[in-house]
Amino acid sequence: MDKRIKKLAKNLVTYACDVQAGEKVLISYEGVATRPLIKTLVKDIYRAGGVPFVEARDSSIMREILLGTEQQQLEFMRDIQLAQMKGMDAYIAISGDDNITELSDVPAEKLSLYSKVLDPVLRQRVDHTKWVLLRYPNSSMAQLAGMSLEGFENLYFDVCNLDYSKMSLAMDALVALMNRTDKVHITGPGTNLTFSIKGISAIKCDGKMNIPDGEVYTAPVRESMNGRVSYNAPSTEQGFKYENVAFEVKNGKIIKATANNNERINQLLDTDDGARYFGEFSFGLNPYILQPMNDILFDEKIAGSFHLTPGACYEDASNGNKSAVHWDLVCVQRPEYGGGEIYLDDVLVRKNGLFVLPELECLNPENLQ
Repeated sequence: MDKRIKKLAKNLVTYACDVQAGEKVLISYEGVATRPLIKTLVKDIYRAGGVPFVEARDSSIMREILLGTEQQQLEFMRDIQLAQMKGMDAYIAISGDDNITELSDVPAEKLSLYSKVLDPVLRQRVDHTKWVLLRYPNSSMAQLAGMSLEGFENLYFDVCNLDYSKMSLAMDALVALMNRTDKVHITGPGTNLTFSIKGISAIKCDGKMNIPDGEVYTAPVRESMNGRVSYNAPSTEQGFKYENVAFEVKNGKIIKATANNNERINQLLDTDDGARYFGEFSFGLNPYILQPMNDILFDEKIAGSFHLTPGACYEDASNGNKSAVHWDLVCVQRPEYGGGEIYLDDVLVRKNGLFVLPELECLNPENLQ
């Protein structure tokens, strides 16, 4: 077996989820290619004294379910999954699906209904278990990234087996600065946006919840945001690839949304009242991820990027916004993507994707690799 798979499995079990004796761990996976990792995870969970459970998923089958689904069926599905999740101490999800756009022709109203009804399962998992999500390298992901499979696998394992303990220490200064900050001002092509993060915790993501990881997030004060933001990374949400997304925001609410499909993006943002407000603001920091590959678990960690997320906040950085939507949208601010600046309390903190304050230079890519 590839030594890199063994290293990744060990990191997931002992570092990301810190599995302890007697803890129940649900492994949820999709794709035949992931099975060597799944088998290794099961062995490592047993070795740690934990109790593994495994479920297989298939997006093509879920598509058939969703095309004909009704609320009563989804409520029964929710009750089953929620009962299972309440019994778990940790959750590991590994996605190796062959087609990330499998749900693209499911009607938007069906997808919105699914998100709303199943939201309690997500909230239980996010707020009450130790969890980690990751993709698994396959031909589909390599194609999205514009790379050969071997080249993508090499990148993947560099990214996923990064020394996250070193990154964690480097993040501390940014966390401290964000916790002291009131006003955030972001500028760049098509972007001039202000909001407050006062009183909302900054949280470092250092390999404990997502693999790959590498971000520090908080949330905007819910009604403090004003201006315009434009995103330059594509984003596949509910099976549809959105491009050139731009929002006009007034008093925290998205009052105008445009993209390559204006009708569809506005349907998504009308899922519920909270979907037009923002639940997360984050700095992307992973030194090995330098360009979008249309996979949000990678793209939201791009070095020199930020993401600003319509929808639900996280419990540990709460601004009170509730929604079935949590849509991470990314803007890369390095020079080759148009540049940009981020100011915290009117002090320039990052310019063209690089931190300029001495205490934060440890987070620039050359210092984290």
